[in-house]
Amino acid sequence: MFKKIIFLGLVSGLLAGIAALVYANVYNSALGTDFSQIVKPTGIMMTSLIGCLLAAVAYYFSNRWLKNTGEIIFNLVFVLLTFASILGPFATQLPLEIEMPELFPGLTVPMHFFPALAWFTLKPLFIRPEKRPFYAVV
Repeated sequence: MFKKIIFLGLVSGLLAGIAALVYANVYNSALGTDFSQIVKPTGIMMTSLIGCLLAAVAYYFSNRWLKNTGEIIFNLVFVLLTFASILGPFATQLPLEIEMPELFPGLTVPMHFFPALAWFTLKPLFIRPEKRPFYAVV
C-alpha cells in the first residue's frame, strides 16, 4: 500500500507541476508579465513534487495511526495547509526592478491549490475506498 501511495504522490506532483507551468505561461503571456527571475520552472516543479510526496507520507501515516478517522483528518489538514500557504505570496518582498509587482499574487496563489486538486482528483484512481457505513467513521 505504501508504494501505491508514494506513486500517487509522485504522479499528482507531476500533474500539479505541469498544470502550474501551463498556468504560468498562460498568465504571463495574457498579462505581459515576467516573473521568471522569482518563480523559476524548476522551482515550480520541485515544489509541487515535494508537496505531493509529503502529502503521500502524511496520508500513509494518518491512515496507519488513526484507523477510522485518518483520511478525514488528513483531508482537513491538507486543505487547511493549502489555504494557509497562500499567505506566502502576499508577504513576498519583490525586487524594485520588477514591473507590475501587484500581479505576482495572481500568478502564484492559484498554483498553491494545484497539488491538492491533483491529489484529490487522482486518489480514487490509485486507492479504492473501503465499503463501510457512514456511521462507522465516527
